[in-house]
Amino acid sequence: QYNFLIGRVIFMPSNTHFLQSLFNPSSIAVIGASEREHSVGAKVFSNLMAAKFVGKIYAVNPKHKRVQEQQCFASIKDIPEKVDLVIIATPAETLPAIMTECGEKKVKIAIIVSSGFSEVGKSGKTLEAQLLQIADHYGIRVIGPNCLGVMRTDIKMNATFDNNFALPGNIALISQSGALSAAILDWSINKGIGFSSLVSLGNSADIGFGDILEYLAADPETKSILLYIEGIHNAQQFLNGLRTAASVKPVIVIKGGRQSQG
Repeated sequence: QYNFLIGRVIFMPSNTHFLQSLFNPSSIAVIGASEREHSVGAKVFSNLMAAKFVGKIYAVNPKHKRVQEQQCFASIKDIPEKVDLVIIATPAETLPAIMTECGEKKVKIAIIVSSGFSEVGKSGKTLEAQLLQIADHYGIRVIGPNCLGVMRTDIKMNATFDNNFALPGNIALISQSGALSAAILDWSINKGIGFSSLVSLGNSADIGFGDILEYLAADPETKSILLYIEGIHNAQQFLNGLRTAASVKPVIVIKGGRQSQG
């Protein structure tokens, strides 16, 4: 996935790395986009528009013909062009059907900001397992569910429902806590500190720290990495990614959630 020279990584992410569709998409569809006040889908869509994302943005919602003065499609399958990345902000119970449609559209990456999965108990865990089974069947990789979203400042991508957009910079923040991500973002703007990327992993049901670290190790936009970890699902993958990243740039790891409340 990377070029190596005398044991050192040359800073050039492979164009074939699956996370290219997350960190450098040409097109994004927001499923659940709307104009309804306090709607997460409405906020994600407006954030992408306001940040002036460099690629194409599509609204998907069967209840609307237009959203925020943009054409709205009833289904992702109705979009005539390829979609690199989808952001899903619909009720949890709708996700299996939506994920199936994404698979039929050959989408490769989905950011699921919707809540109501393993974080709420047994029924949510069952739904999350069903969701991942469908995603695996179609080869879709998932960020989340129950996450804040993803920011990438060099391409002006604010694929979150936060009230702020990060200043440009060279620090990458990866966190399982959306609330902490938002708090750090608030603080950083006041201090004039910028980020290359902000990734909220939420439940980390599929894509985890190891995957992100592997990509960021060779990312020329990122000079240092900050992790906020509550729990690791795949220890070996995490350590492999951490070794790769820490061999070429500083990585700071903060471990929280040691008590039962966390």
